[in-house]
Amino acid sequence: MNGRNNAAVAAVDANVAAALAYRPPARAPQAPPDPTFPPLESYSEDFGTQPGTRPGTHGSTVVLTCGTELNPEPIRWLWEHWLALGKLHILAGAPGQGKTTLALTMAATVTIGGYWPDKSRCDAGNILIWSGEDDPADTLLPRLLAAGAERGRCFFIEGARSEEGEVQPFDPARDLQGLLEAIQGIGGIRLLVIDPVVSAVTGDSHKNTEVRRALQPLVNLAAACDCAVLGITHFAKGGQGADPAQRVVGSVAFTAVARVVMVAAKVKSLEDGQDARILARTKSNIGPDDGGFSYHLQQCEPLHGIQASRIGWGVAVQGSARDLLTDPDEEQDEVPAEKSDLPMLLWAELRDGSTPARGVETVLVSMGYSKKQIRTTREKMGVKPQKSGMGAGWYWSLPDGFVPKSEWLAAVGEREDALEDAQGAQLLKQGILGTFGASSGVGHVQVGDAREVI
Repeated sequence: MNGRNNAAVAAVDANVAAALAYRPPARAPQAPPDPTFPPLESYSEDFGTQPGTRPGTHGSTVVLTCGTELNPEPIRWLWEHWLALGKLHILAGAPGQGKTTLALTMAATVTIGGYWPDKSRCDAGNILIWSGEDDPADTLLPRLLAAGAERGRCFFIEGARSEEGEVQPFDPARDLQGLLEAIQGIGGIRLLVIDPVVSAVTGDSHKNTEVRRALQPLVNLAAACDCAVLGITHFAKGGQGADPAQRVVGSVAFTAVARVVMVAAKVKSLEDGQDARILARTKSNIGPDDGGFSYHLQQCEPLHGIQASRIGWGVAVQGSARDLLTDPDEEQDEVPAEKSDLPMLLWAELRDGSTPARGVETVLVSMGYSKKQIRTTREKMGVKPQKSGMGAGWYWSLPDGFVPKSEWLAAVGEREDALEDAQGAQLLKQGILGTFGASSGVGHVQVGDAREVI
C-alpha cells in the first residue's frame, strides 16, 4: 500500500517538475497590421442624408470653390448701411416705440421708390408682410397708406392652402418652399417684414441651436429672392445700461444671425428738450454700427374714417446705440408719477367702479409702464386692493370722492404729440382722449358732483 502511494507521489512530482521547467518557444517580433476601415457602403442610409458627407444614393457631395473662381462683390443695399438685399435684419425695442410702424414706413418707402431719412433715393419694388399680431385690413394696410404706400405693391401672407383646399395658418417649417414659389410668382419683392420674427421659430426661442436652425431658412430665402428680410422683436426686461443688442428677447442667435440689428427707443435728451425717439444701429457685420435718426409717431386719416399712425423722421444723430438710447423702464421710473400720463390712465380704467386688478395692470403694462410704476402711482392715488370674496381675485377702486388732478389731465392736453404715441392711439381707441379734449388742449371732465376745467 505504501509502495503504491510512493510510486504515485513520485509520478506526480515528476509531472510537476516537468511543467515548471517548461518554457514556450520564443517568437520573432512582428510589425502591427495596417489599419482597416469598413467600406462606405456599410454606413446607414441616414448618414448620406447629411449634406457633404459622401456620395451615394442621395447624391450629396462636398462642394468646394477656389478663390480664383470668385469675383469680389459689394454689398447691395436697399437702404445704404441699413437694409441689405439678400440679408436678414432685426428691429428691436420696448413696447410703445412704434417698431411695426417704423417697419411699415420703410416698406411704404420701397413701394413708391421714395426717400430714406438720409435723403437717399430708394429703388421701387414690391413688399411682403407676414404678421402674427396685426390684421392686414384694419391695421397694416391703413398704416402703409398713411405712409404713402402704393397699394398695388403691398402683399400680405394670410396663410397656406393645403392639398384639400383649406387655408391654414402659415407655418415656416412647412410652408417656406411654397412662400418662395409665391414670391417668385409675384416678382420684384424687395422687402419682407416678419412681425414678430419669433414666429419663424418653431422650437424654443431661447435655445441657440434651435433659433439658428429656424432662422437659416429665412437667410436662404432672402438670398434666393434677393430681398431684405426685416424681423421685428422686443427688448427683454432688465439689462439697464447694457448694449441694446444684448437686450433682444430670446436667444443671442437672433442678433448673431442677423447682419444688421436696429433698435428703437426713447433718447436721453435732445437739443430742443422735447420727448422724442431714435432709430439706431446697434450691430452691423456689413457696415457702420453706429448713428441713427430721430423720429416721432403721427396720427393721420389716410382714408375717410380710417385712423392710422405713421413715422415723422427727424434729424440724423451720431454716436453708438448704447450712448444714444435710454432704457425705457429706467427713464420712466425717473419721471414723477404726477408728471406722467399714468395717473390719468389709471383713473380712466377705474372711473366706472371696482375693476379686476389683473386686467387693469395688463392694459397699463401693454402701454409700456412697469409694474413698479403702476404700484407707485396706485399708492399715491390712494387706490386700495380689495378681495372680492373667497377664491376671487383682487379688485381696485378709486377712493370715495376722488377727483383727478388738473395737472395730470393738462399734461395730456398740452402735449402736441398726445395723439402721436402708442398711448395716445390706445386712448383714442377707448374714447378717452376725446373726453379730455387733447387735440385742442381744452376740455372738461365730470366726476360725481365735482367739475374741473382743464
